[in-house]
Amino acid sequence: MSVLLQEGVNGLVQGSVYALIALGYTMVYGIVGLINFAHGDVVMIGALTAASLLAALLGLHLPVWAAWALAATGAMLLCMALGWSIERLAYRPLRRAPRLAPLITAIGVSILLQNIALLVWGRGFIALPQSFSNHPWLFGGVRITPVQAGILGLCAGLMLGLLMLVQRSSLGRSMRAVAQNADAARLMGIDVDRTIASAFVIGSALAAIAGLMLLANYGQGDASMGFRWGLKAFSAAVLGGIGNVGGAVLGGLLLGLIESLGAAYLGTWTGGFLGSQYEDVFAFMMLIAVLVLRPSGLLGRPAAERA
Repeated sequence: MSVLLQEGVNGLVQGSVYALIALGYTMVYGIVGLINFAHGDVVMIGALTAASLLAALLGLHLPVWAAWALAATGAMLLCMALGWSIERLAYRPLRRAPRLAPLITAIGVSILLQNIALLVWGRGFIALPQSFSNHPWLFGGVRITPVQAGILGLCAGLMLGLLMLVQRSSLGRSMRAVAQNADAARLMGIDVDRTIASAFVIGSALAAIAGLMLLANYGQGDASMGFRWGLKAFSAAVLGGIGNVGGAVLGGLLLGLIESLGAAYLGTWTGGFLGSQYEDVFAFMMLIAVLVLRPSGLLGRPAAERA
């Protein structure tokens, strides 16, 4: 039972980060119907920028909390500017182009960001400076580190804040209107371009925080980390129902739990034939099974209903 609870906690931590990244995918897709494959690389840029800023700020002997706050803020501002630039320069001119054109552009932007990261940070791993004790707490045999607790709390707060923004703010109403019918929203006086750009900016800010969380949890990252984590977060968005904010959260948490429990029990279930290194295969098999039974995802609406 203690192993099950421990892996459940680990899965929730991992799934919370998946969910935070998946929100960026699902917001953009829900509004403009575009799969922004460069979003994972925005996560990577945010993570490596935060690590570099944190190392520089700690070198100035700033208080740890101030260094973390400034590093997170700097990474968020850079990623927000990056998200706005990507939408303005790469995607907006292709908004009415055939669907294949923005998809290829998104892949090209992803490759461009990876190569920029290689030029700036190199091919090696970038370690997050150790600035505080991460000694685990014990609760009934379950180990929870301060970083894990912080990730769970911060992710929950950010996801709740985003949900409130979408449901209760004027910007959220504009986003929902543009997602429903952009031309009708424009006739009602909504600035469609600004609304779409806001979705990219908000998603990029969440990506920067998610990247910092990844480095805090795993200790290091590199220029290819965006592809790995972006692919899993996109899968989480599809699992929950891409375009649905609640679905992105549900899909991320489920994928994290499936991976964690699969890594712990896969060897036992298969008699040693498959080990924990096959956790990704197990998770994507579960994803395929769900999509075969419900192609729109767990909380997504069927295409006929959306139309």
